Amino acid sequence: MAHMSLNSYLQQVDRSINNCDGSVLADLLSFRHPHIANTRLQIEHPEQQCEQFFEQPWDELLAAHIRCIWAVGNHDFVEAYGCQTVVVQSLIKAIQSHRDDNWALPVMYTVALDLRLFALSADVQLVRKGKGKPGETLEKAADVLMGCFRVCASDSRSDLDVSKKWGMLNIVNQLFKIYFKINKHHLCKPLIRAIDSSNLKDDFTKAQLVTYRYYVGRKAMFDGEFKQAEEYLTYAFDHCHRACRKNKRFILIYLLPVKMLLGHMPSMSLLQKYDLTQFAEVAKAASTGNLLQLNDAMARHEAFFIRCGIFLILEKLKIITYRNLFKKVYLLLNTHQLPLDAFVVALRTMGVSDVDLDEASCIVANLIYMGHIKGYISHQHQKLVVSKQNAFPPLSTVL
Repeated sequence: MAHMSLNSYLQQVDRSINNCDGSVLADLLSFRHPHIANTRLQIEHPEQQCEQFFEQPWDELLAAHIRCIWAVGNHDFVEAYGCQTVVVQSLIKAIQSHRDDNWALPVMYTVALDLRLFALSADVQLVRKGKGKPGETLEKAADVLMGCFRVCASDSRSDLDVSKKWGMLNIVNQLFKIYFKINKHHLCKPLIRAIDSSNLKDDFTKAQLVTYRYYVGRKAMFDGEFKQAEEYLTYAFDHCHRACRKNKRFILIYLLPVKMLLGHMPSMSLLQKYDLTQFAEVAKAASTGNLLQLNDAMARHEAFFIRCGIFLILEKLKIITYRNLFKKVYLLLNTHQLPLDAFVVALRTMGVSDVDLDEASCIVANLIYMGHIKGYISHQHQKLVVSKQNAFPPLSTVL
């Protein structure tokens, strides 16, 4: 491949198309394949040679791919993105013309991935030159990839062996990566609905399901649906290959806050294993009701939590910390009628110096409303009256 001529390369591509060999063709169109380093394939205008070998839309596809190699060789990722867009759109036409088979799905996966990666690089170049906004090209790429999704989703044939529906989840995962990157999580909703209503939803490859449930879990977390988030993220973590340590760490970054909000604190050994000790003090502070320690830990690791997009989620741990702090007051006083002044004292001990009785009452009322405390406030006597049974229900039964 290092010194292959254009004609030789096109002959190989032609054979793979005639043999309906999607895996070989996917390699020959991939930018992770050695042929892209071949300077003899870096041609600015390869249209004429491609037309000699292929009919439409394959001639357009190959001409765009060769020109894309030329653009990448010149580090012009804006042009590369434009060429790759033509590659994807031409492939969609080719797949539509092959109504009775799905052999080209591996090719779709490859060219869709490269489109997203070129869009990322194009955005960087455009922003650097002051010619675009962050995520602008990525959003355009998502529109192109939706064409791939529609081709797969619209296949109504009952023969699953040749159904294009098998390609749905791969494209959905590419779209998820874009939507999360440009912070448009709401666009994931119709895609999730399409996958969940598919009769293939449990039969996709494990790798695809792990990615899918990772992103659906993250979306559920941002939507405040913590039990669903725990279910999906736990599946992703448990089924992610043990050798993919980096991916398991990524999943944990979102699973840990969800687990903590549901009252399950991580062990130190788990945090050390995946180099996530930033969560250690946060977990300890929340479980012990130490608001002072929680604020200090959040401030110390603020940059990391913001970069991961979980700072605001971890802020919700304050309500858990209040709950555990007030439970300590309850255990200390050993009575079912707790003076609200006791909570003011507890909060001031934790560094909340400007709290008064009204604010303490609001926090208590919020805990009652959320189900963290079983009881009521007697405003006449300025007391919290708690249930004689299970006054502070376990967190996992509340959220």
